[in-house]
Amino acid sequence: MPGCSNTRPCPCTADCPRHGKCCDCVAHHRDNEGGIPGCFFSTEGEALLDRSLETLCKDRGLKF
Repeated sequence: MPGCSNTRPCPCTADCPRHGKCCDCVAHHRDNEGGIPGCFFSTEGEALLDRSLETLCKDRGLKF
């Protein structure tokens, strides 16, 4: 997965070397930090700085 490119803007507010590289970011969160990457959220959802599953579902209009 390393080295994939992203063709859409990334709403993540983190300043990291994976910014804009969704595949690398998802793998990093899976292997190291856990949690949901900021790139899964809309810009408005990411601005809440709450990366919980409940917030992601609300952000995406899904029932939790």
